[in-house]
Amino acid sequence: MFPTLTPATRAIILANVAVFLLEQVAMRPILWYFALWPLQPGSPFHWWQLVTYAFLHDGFLHIFFNMFALYVFGPGLEQYWGARRYLAYYFVCVVAAGATQLAVERFFGGLGATIGASGGIFGLLLAFGVLFPRVRLLLYFAIPMPAWLFVTGYAVLELFFGVTGTEAGIAHFAHLGGMLGGALMMLYWRLRPDRGGWRPG
Repeated sequence: MFPTLTPATRAIILANVAVFLLEQVAMRPILWYFALWPLQPGSPFHWWQLVTYAFLHDGFLHIFFNMFALYVFGPGLEQYWGARRYLAYYFVCVVAAGATQLAVERFFGGLGATIGASGGIFGLLLAFGVLFPRVRLLLYFAIPMPAWLFVTGYAVLELFFGVTGTEAGIAHFAHLGGMLGGALMMLYWRLRPDRGGWRPG
């Protein structure tokens, strides 16, 4: 069964698609100003790139899989939290993912730009596994498993790929940073329920 597309999730998807179409006609200037560039001398880094990079994608498959994941995991979280808290959570994950990537590149070196919504989506994935741990998900559309195991498996794989350098060219630590940002956001809400956070049932 496919989820009903909720307003905030729809808006994020439409914004990503619109920017992707713009990339097709003005790729060079868009990447220069809005991709996330490392903190290196001569780098075209600007603070707003910590958000804008999440609306850029490298090819059809990149945006397709990211938007499909957003479509699958976003609506349930938006219905649970409401649009405002959902958007706040998503963009905290996006910024945390970008900041983690900058820190890793600063420490280990790196000259390439980072693009893609994956950091925010990994944050949504974490939240889905925490809030709906027993929901059955299909790994590779074929292997059923509970959401908590699905999320844990992905986190372990991302850590392994990041540490070993496997699948170079993918920002694995940004994915983990998105999950970390999401975990801190949910922890804050749990400790401060008076601020409108989630309460365990």
